[in-house]
Amino acid sequence: MSVNFEELKNRMAEIELKLATSLSDEERRTLLQEYKKIQPVVEKLEEKNKIEKELSDIEEILGEEKDENLREYFEAEKEKLTARLKELETEIKRLLLPEDPDDPKTAIVEIRAGTGGDEAALFAADLFKMYLKYAEKKRFKVTIIDSHPTPLGGYKEISFIVEGPYAYRLLKYESGVHRVQRIPITETGGRIHTSTASVVVLPEVEEAEIEINPEDLRIDTFRAGGPGGQYVNMTDSAVRITHIPTGIVVVCQDERSQHKNKAKALRLLRAKLKDLEQKKMEEELRMKRKTYIGTGDRSEKIRTYNFPQNRVTDHRIDLTLYRLDDILNGDLDLIVEKLLEAEEKAKLEAQGTL
Repeated sequence: MSVNFEELKNRMAEIELKLATSLSDEERRTLLQEYKKIQPVVEKLEEKNKIEKELSDIEEILGEEKDENLREYFEAEKEKLTARLKELETEIKRLLLPEDPDDPKTAIVEIRAGTGGDEAALFAADLFKMYLKYAEKKRFKVTIIDSHPTPLGGYKEISFIVEGPYAYRLLKYESGVHRVQRIPITETGGRIHTSTASVVVLPEVEEAEIEINPEDLRIDTFRAGGPGGQYVNMTDSAVRITHIPTGIVVVCQDERSQHKNKAKALRLLRAKLKDLEQKKMEEELRMKRKTYIGTGDRSEKIRTYNFPQNRVTDHRIDLTLYRLDDILNGDLDLIVEKLLEAEEKAKLEAQGTL
């Protein structure tokens, strides 16, 4: 196993000393993230070394012991420790898996109502509330970029930013088509209808990662819509940016300041351009990653929310939970943790570890 136990222990000690000094918030956050990655590896390696020493002692005893009862006891101990050693080796390899460089980043999320009319728009609002509550539990910051509400309280579409450590890692597998089965509030006959909403999750892209030529942009300003009365924005603060070479259009109108709307729109545009670039360059890699967690294709039906049965089914990992209310109230880790486990398992299988 290509990992040096002593080097990791020394690095942990070095980080502990640095954390005791005066550091900026960014430096402290970076060091703590590294420490949290190293610590469990060191703990597993310590246990592994201890077991290997115990197995060595048992082998020595078995080489000399003649008493059959004692030999039987030590053989059983050897079998138990050998099984645990194999588990530890897999756990260490899992901890050492290379991290997706986008995982620690801020997430940009877009939700669009699909088939189902008003009911689909209401479902899009339910998904937004679910992510909002999940973000609150994680103490993440949510900022709306753009929204198109409907009279019944739904959304034709809504886009927002989720900022916090590993926000993208926790939300990236939400990309895809979400399906709801329930009796709509507009249905008088009590029949169950099926509606859909699509979700796209992108990692935020730093300015240095994607260079945008200002000459490639057409920037239009217009008066933002509002709920009426004193809240109507009487200035042209809303911003629409068109990236001419690709035809990508982004809109932001949720801030009263034109400069803030422009800044948010550019954040979304950079993420979309990076996503487009990755699609072109990594199609082969995406095919290789068609594992337990699905293709990630946004046209793929990934999850069904069945209200009459209080059931949520994630189709990529064949997970069914009868806890729909909890999940919609932000207990999304019930699914996210299983998806992350499936991702790790798939990576280990690709390496030939499992």
